Amino acid sequence: MDNYCGMYFLFALAAFVTRSITFAHLNTECYTANGVDYRGTQNVTSLHGGKPCLFWNETFQHPYNTLKYHNGEGGLGQHNYCRNPDSDVRPWCYIAELEDGVYWKYCDIPSCRMPGYLGCYKDSGDPPPLSGSSETSNKLTIQTCIRFCRNQRFQLAGMESGYACFCGNDADYWRYGEATGTECNNVCFGDHTQPCGGDGRVIMFETSIGACGGNYTSENGVIYSPDFPDNYGSGRVCYWTIQIPGVSRIQFNFTLFDIKDASDMVELLDGYQHHVLARFDGRNKPTASINISLDFVILYFYSDRTNQAQGFSVIYKAFRERLPKSEARYQQKENRANQNESKTTVVISEVITQKANLSINAARSSKILYVITTSPSRPHSNMPGWTIYPLVAVLILSVLALLTKIVLHVTSRSKRLPSTENPGHIQNSSPEIWTIFYKPSASIAIFKKKLKTQNEDCNPLVGD
Repeated sequence: MDNYCGMYFLFALAAFVTRSITFAHLNTECYTANGVDYRGTQNVTSLHGGKPCLFWNETFQHPYNTLKYHNGEGGLGQHNYCRNPDSDVRPWCYIAELEDGVYWKYCDIPSCRMPGYLGCYKDSGDPPPLSGSSETSNKLTIQTCIRFCRNQRFQLAGMESGYACFCGNDADYWRYGEATGTECNNVCFGDHTQPCGGDGRVIMFETSIGACGGNYTSENGVIYSPDFPDNYGSGRVCYWTIQIPGVSRIQFNFTLFDIKDASDMVELLDGYQHHVLARFDGRNKPTASINISLDFVILYFYSDRTNQAQGFSVIYKAFRERLPKSEARYQQKENRANQNESKTTVVISEVITQKANLSINAARSSKILYVITTSPSRPHSNMPGWTIYPLVAVLILSVLALLTKIVLHVTSRSKRLPSTENPGHIQNSSPEIWTIFYKPSASIAIFKKKLKTQNEDCNPLVGD
């Protein structure tokens, strides 16, 4: 019993730590896997016994300096803060040359952790930190491993030695101990700008990163473009819903926006009315925070078949601001009216994942099917109400014509039957039948039609 309680406590603690780390990442200084967007102020290679960094405006003997990049490219300037101007696996800086000829080092920056990155952990062998599925590939990237695990419904993905991918839902993935971030600097075999673990070191990520669509109900979070941190794929159509009942507004802040051209776009829509509130593309990029006074917003992304780029990362945060009683009462009535008028259910799920030959290199992409169902109270057609009357009239005339024809047919047959009083006598006179032809676009035509004798054609539709 004591062992059971102890195990339960450990799993609960692990779940709490995981949630705490994820929440803490919202205050991170990095939103990319390799920290290329880091603009912090750490100026040593490590907070514990690290080497001091040289100033970028004093490193003219090296490739990266302010003389060559004088417009602040890559975050360089008259400072000695860690930066990643060449898109390496993590931020770095120049240091005073050592005896072995090393003149630069990676920076281990605890505050530079993109949301969804869980850290670098030790792998002591059997069993591995993640005990689910695994694969190896000489084209491994962070997203190919994440997608492989996500397609099998795992929540965690880990990369090791640049080519190995592990999946699992193990709450105690940290059981062998945590390593420093610089121990997971082996480049991914499929992308040399991304870190994919190290020898006996697994770099961990949540599989929600880079999903094409999702539903968000927490009051703050981060949403990445599909396939992030890889470039977004072609022909992507993705929806994310952010619905937080009771909040007065939701603020959006794009920390990264790399969209290639005007055909690829990101939109923010009213979750109730589906009106476009803001639209951004390669020519119209967001420059400030966007505040939307709603509790339900849809984030939409579209990419065409050409010109892919890294994509975007956007932070959202909800606010519960107190309004005056009169305004609050009016706001509640307005929200209730909007919800009753057009409740919208956006069912977003990755229901199709298949390989598609999108280029000569047979690039792999995930096809996502999204279903948006609108309220049944909204009519799907705009047919005027008065059009029902001609249809009813045509239907009544058709029924009357059919009944008349049946009555006349029965009457004519009764006249041709032999008389029961004189069975030897058969009438030779030809009865007259009223034949009725009716066309919906014309009036009813009634005329006499004579029957042929027995030696002639008996078809009443054949003329004399």
